[in-house]
Amino acid sequence: MDNELNEKIKDRFKTLWKNYLLQSLLAAITLLILALALGEDKMVLISAIGGTAFIVFAMPNTDSAKPKNVITSHLLGLIAGSIFYFTNFPYYIEWPLAVGIAIFLMVALDFIHPPAAGTALASAIYQAPLNTLITILAATLIISQCRHLLRNYLKNLV
Repeated sequence: MDNELNEKIKDRFKTLWKNYLLQSLLAAITLLILALALGEDKMVLISAIGGTAFIVFAMPNTDSAKPKNVITSHLLGLIAGSIFYFTNFPYYIEWPLAVGIAIFLMVALDFIHPPAAGTALASAIYQAPLNTLITILAATLIISQCRHLLRNYLKNLV
């Protein structure tokens, strides 16, 4: 069974190695641009976008990579995390609740993009709703635009 799996991996790599390299580099370049544009003080927010970069560049043809899901889910995560800007609960209550609320909103409203749960956590930690909104919106729009512009070159890698 291990040998069969190894052969499958080798065959897939031989076929898609250029896409593996290109799409990984595109994800890294996109995150580099975001990091440079937004600055070091926003790194906790950029880290929440890392999972989005994986989905958009490694699984571009999935529902989770569609711009409506990427953008809306991150906004839902932002809302869920920002709720706690107005509360005075301890972090060990706020942070898990932010993620739980984000998951609930995503599945209830059918905007599925799992990395947006990280946005909920980041926005609960960062506690600056307007700055966070601008950062997350800019990041999701940039990544979604990259996906759109490169759609003819991107393939599902997983």
